[in-house]
Formats: sequence, C-alpha cells, structure tokens
Amino acid sequence: MKDFLTAIALALTFEGLLYALFPNGMKRMMAALQTRADHDLRWAGVAAAVVGVAAVALVRRG
Repeated sequence: MKDFLTAIALALTFEGLLYALFPNGMKRMMAALQTRADHDLRWAGVAAAVVGVAAVALVRRG
C-alpha cells in the first residue's frame, strides 16, 4: 500500500509541475483533447497503462 500511495503522490507531483511550468501549453492540450474521439483517448490510455506497468516491472526486476 505504501508503494501505491507513493506512486499516486509522484503522479500528482509531475502533473502539478506541468501545470506550474506550462500553463498555456496545458490549456492548449486540454482544448485539443476535446476534439478527439472517445475511442482514440481510450486506446491512448490503455497504451499508457501498458507502458507504465511494463516500466514498473522492469524497474522492480532490475
């Protein structure tokens, strides 16, 4: 559970840094996402999750 909470905290940290450093870029990205089809966003989310799980597996293994 400690590792899970650490991962959530790191995700919030990185997301917060993006909004703090690039507020206009984040606004443009969010506006661009509104024009994308739901299935495109879903597949991008699945791909990101698979890459994330693979990265965690590689880090934990090494």
